[in-house]
Amino acid sequence: MAERIPVLIVAGFLGSGKTTLLNHLLRNNRGTRIGVVVNDFGAINIDSMLVAGQVDAMVSLGNGCVCCAVDVGELDELFTRLAQPRAKIDVIVVEASGLAEPRNLIRMVVGTENPRIRYGGLVEVVDAEQFPDSRERHPELATHLRLADLVVLNKADRVPRDRLDRLRQEIIELIGQVPVYATTHGRIDPGLLFDEPLREIPRVAEQLSFDELLAEHDHEHHHDHDHAAHRHLHDDYTSVSFTSERELDPRRLIEFLEDPPPGLFRAKGFAAFGVAAERRKFVLHMVGRHIVFEPDSWSRGESRTTQLVLIGAGLPADAALARLHDTVHTAAEPLDPQAMLGIWRYTPH
Repeated sequence: MAERIPVLIVAGFLGSGKTTLLNHLLRNNRGTRIGVVVNDFGAINIDSMLVAGQVDAMVSLGNGCVCCAVDVGELDELFTRLAQPRAKIDVIVVEASGLAEPRNLIRMVVGTENPRIRYGGLVEVVDAEQFPDSRERHPELATHLRLADLVVLNKADRVPRDRLDRLRQEIIELIGQVPVYATTHGRIDPGLLFDEPLREIPRVAEQLSFDELLAEHDHEHHHDHDHAAHRHLHDDYTSVSFTSERELDPRRLIEFLEDPPPGLFRAKGFAAFGVAAERRKFVLHMVGRHIVFEPDSWSRGESRTTQLVLIGAGLPADAALARLHDTVHTAAEPLDPQAMLGIWRYTPH
């Protein structure tokens, strides 16, 4: 089964820093081929290149990236074009208009019949300095945040630390377990959002420091900022790897995914289940609260070994691993096929 291309939606109110975040991804993605879709009114400057806000204006951004400025009604057709194998796109990033309704974009991606793409999550960018006033003027922004799979609290260097902490807590109370990632200048590691080719797999529960995340390009563009002063504003992300040669109990795995550890943004990998007459591999893609299992076949000679990777901001690695170990089926007898009902609930038909 060919790997489907994730479609990541980046939304947020006017001036929150969406384009800055997108530029950071384009400059620091370590070889990922990104299809960029700009849904906006008027003109927008991306990486010093003007892209007119007309339908289907496509411009090469270098680094194997393609930028398209489109109207919402043209998105599905554009996804089809970007997902063609000859385009060799690894991820599609949609930068939504600051006035867009993200729910419509999510429905479009989740409901697509295109077999080559999948939903990659909604990232909501919040201006730490302006959000309280913006939310008061536009109460619907709170609804948008509740749809998010990850909230990026941008411009964190513009507010005092105690105010930032209060704002972060308010957002967490508003949206629940969704991870909130504080940063400045849209600096977020691409590995938190999508898989990067040629990247070494992180060690179990490896903490990636802010120094490791910043490329030299960003150092050149932000040399006037005191690195030591704002380093604490950035949240390192954690990657946790879990491997089991013993089959899993699908019910326990579903319980884990439906009630995930705090900070978990993505989960991926494949699992073998200890269920009678069930010998298939089940490929998992989880973004925020969106879970998909896809039945597949094990390759010839491939070991029936479960391999899962969790990625999140502030993810409690030891606790997450302990819970995953609890999903292993330890009894001698296989489980009844009814145990698969939870998996089928998240399997596309």
